Amino acid sequence: MSRRAKPSGITLSAADAALIKGMLRRGDRQHDIAAWFGVNGGRIAEIAVGDRFADVQEANPAELPPRGPYPKAAQALAAIESLTLVKSALAAAENTIRQLAQHR
Repeated sequence: MSRRAKPSGITLSAADAALIKGMLRRGDRQHDIAAWFGVNGGRIAEIAVGDRFADVQEANPAELPPRGPYPKAAQALAAIESLTLVKSALAAAENTIRQLAQHR
């Protein structure tokens, strides 16, 4: 028995389409663009061929996000976990410094 996954609820706006068009002109891969926006590659293809947002102008190159490929979700999660540990270590160090300063 096959079931479809629930829709993500992510929709692309005209502003997103402008960025997508700019990214396409820059030469970004549709797969990377889809990953940036969290959508299926088909949505990017629809914009690329003019089936959606045909009247939207591409964004200025200075407005575009960095070129992909982007980190995998597992890599992003590992980075968040590492940064959380660093944040805790910095807070502990700050508390130690404050305690030492109070005893002077």
